[in-house]
Amino acid sequence: MNTKAFLRPLTTLLTAGAFLVAPMVSAMTVGFSQIGSESGWRTAETQSIKAEAQKRNITLKFSDAQQKQENQIKALRSFIAQGVDAIILAPVVETGWDQVLREAKRARIPVILVDRGVKVADPSLYLTKVASDFVEEGRLAGTWLAAKTSGNCKIVELQGTVGSSAAIDRKKGFTDIIDLFPRMSIIRSQSGDFTRSGGKQVMESFLKAEDGGKNICAVYSHNDDMALGAIQAIKEAGLKPSKDILMISIDGVPDIFKAMMDGETNASIELKSDLGKPAFDAIEANAKGEKLPKWIKTQGNLYLPDTAKQEYTRRHH
Repeated sequence: MNTKAFLRPLTTLLTAGAFLVAPMVSAMTVGFSQIGSESGWRTAETQSIKAEAQKRNITLKFSDAQQKQENQIKALRSFIAQGVDAIILAPVVETGWDQVLREAKRARIPVILVDRGVKVADPSLYLTKVASDFVEEGRLAGTWLAAKTSGNCKIVELQGTVGSSAAIDRKKGFTDIIDLFPRMSIIRSQSGDFTRSGGKQVMESFLKAEDGGKNICAVYSHNDDMALGAIQAIKEAGLKPSKDILMISIDGVPDIFKAMMDGETNASIELKSDLGKPAFDAIEANAKGEKLPKWIKTQGNLYLPDTAKQEYTRRHH
């Protein structure tokens, strides 16, 4: 037997890598355009997505938009140019995304929305949305307040970022409920841009406009950070938050549970920040050709002071 002739094709195959047990698969690269770091909740969401990417050995290209849509659009175009495998987008506002999402679709890069939604002419421009039902959160807040006040309350509203799906839907859900009660009404409403400093500033103006707060029964805040700023303003005005003025907000961040423990707020509706796992699950399922729902819901609960200590300990790492 000619040994050299026998070994020659085997040598060629080994050189070409044909006898590797499994082909080397390049690691997935995902671009993540985050709104910013306007609140404790937003920071927790970013940490969740970064941690999940690291856990799955996914290269994450992160961009902080500092709450500006134009920065997000630039980031998305950069991700497209780099040829990422998928894009995660937390959109600062609902509208104005059609063009850049069309560019992503043409490049065959799936876009997964997290936390907030978009309004586009063609829903196929994004793969899915991983988010809570903001309308339902607003309804839950309105229902709690109606029960707490027997349907008689003058409310000031701290709205989130103008044009964001969270602000639009949380207002709608809340209004859906209080409109059912003739003696409940929103007497003042203004955006605090989801920030603690914004909440404090707007609340100060509400207190001045409403005779030092004497006409205000409750504060409905679209997030906890604005509520925490409002609490500070109420205290500085010589009033007791949660007693003189009822407080309800949304997010469930650790600091709001600390405020409950201190007797300074009444209720918070949890917005789950651990969106990393469902977001990357969706990306991987799509890569395998699995069909996904258009909305992957992540719903939280209403929390009251009776469990505040337990919740603070659990969430405060």
